Amino acid sequence: MDYKAYFDSIADKWQPYRRRHSYYWQQTNNFVGFFLSGEESIVEIGCATGEALATLPAKRKVGVDFCEKLIEQGQRLHPDIEFHTMDAHDITLDEKFDVVLMSNLVSYLTDIEQVLNCVRRLCHERTRIIITNFNKLWEPAINLAEAIGIKRRCPEQNWISKADMRGLLYLSGFETYRSCSGMLMPFNIPIVSTLLNKFVSRLPFFSLFALNDYIFARPMPRPSADWQTRYSVSVVVPARNESGNIEQAVSRIPDMGSHTEIIFVEGNSTDDTWQKIQDVAATSSRDIKIMQQDGRGKGDAVRKGYAAATGDILMILDADLTVPPEDLPKFYRAIATGKGEFVNGVRLVYPMEKGSMRLLNTMGNHFFSSLFSWILEMPIKDTLCGTKVMFRTDYEQLARGRHFFGNFDPFGDFDLLFGAHKLNLRHIDLPIRYRERKYGETNISRFRHGLLLLKMCVFAAFKIRFR
Repeated sequence: MDYKAYFDSIADKWQPYRRRHSYYWQQTNNFVGFFLSGEESIVEIGCATGEALATLPAKRKVGVDFCEKLIEQGQRLHPDIEFHTMDAHDITLDEKFDVVLMSNLVSYLTDIEQVLNCVRRLCHERTRIIITNFNKLWEPAINLAEAIGIKRRCPEQNWISKADMRGLLYLSGFETYRSCSGMLMPFNIPIVSTLLNKFVSRLPFFSLFALNDYIFARPMPRPSADWQTRYSVSVVVPARNESGNIEQAVSRIPDMGSHTEIIFVEGNSTDDTWQKIQDVAATSSRDIKIMQQDGRGKGDAVRKGYAAATGDILMILDADLTVPPEDLPKFYRAIATGKGEFVNGVRLVYPMEKGSMRLLNTMGNHFFSSLFSWILEMPIKDTLCGTKVMFRTDYEQLARGRHFFGNFDPFGDFDLLFGAHKLNLRHIDLPIRYRERKYGETNISRFRHGLLLLKMCVFAAFKIRFR
């Protein structure tokens, strides 16, 4: 199939056709743009005249297409975009990009694996590949639309399922870490399109029939030889009424990476926690920072501790020590070897010590994990485990974009989970053995905080799932 001849023949009609179907492309671009911060460099393979690139936030934009006529139009319309006339099967760009976009391209490729191998050369270790494509189930409907003239007639296409695409990505050295679907109505019918695309297409079962498939991938992680000492670590320990656990926290936190600093953030205790923190910091030989909260809640404590952290990797350890400090090296290993970029502790895999979690709390955690898995379109086993780990550079970017979700999470868990999703980080769950608290009482109110968590889930659903 001579796809180049086909696109040469329709190049002069490209802009009017694109305008007639602008609703479809706008919805697709809005979905992709959600995962961009504006700080990335992005290259689109199969960019045509660059309309998608023009609407996406990025600090550097490069477009590649094999149709010279379309590239010439793009250069006139979007002089801020760097265009290259180049076949996707033989890309010769000598540059690494943060994001590689392939929007409705794979349908027209004669050798998808060869193109992905070319794309691999455009990637650094944290590049994101975003692929949009038609759902295979829509093949009869699209063929009918072409036959009756609603859609432009196209040459024979590849109808690639998400499973097939994941396999091709794997063969080319990429890991697929998220795939989802969206859009039931590709035309703008007031109210109807909004209802179907924003809400119905995002619901279980109905999403199976959505028009667009979205696949997110990244290069397979290749741990550096020096990963064990490559990064420094900051362990933030929020502490409220935890006087009896402070000494153990210091003695039990292992040394990790090139250096480990411990940051205690005391928050409005009614016992002598602050005094104990000061005493331990004064007598310990370890690198310890201490501070008190200005606000309230664990989330505020974590943000204060993270702002003072100097380590490459940021960790949270609850001062109740229900997550054993001895497990922290597992988190270091997972993130330092590239297995994940946001590592979330999970208490719901191994059997728990008797008395470590009450029945209603266990039921609530299972409920919220299922709800979050649906909202974020990825399996999340435990949303409220206190130990979460990420790179400081990613957290700093998360903090700059915090206004998107707002700053009303008193726990800090959702702030990090939502933010990591928005940053398009590779999330992994890491099971730990949850221990019974040995000192003090929990600061969690099951019903009051449970209602607040539910409110935050509804808010997140409209910001993420129903956007």
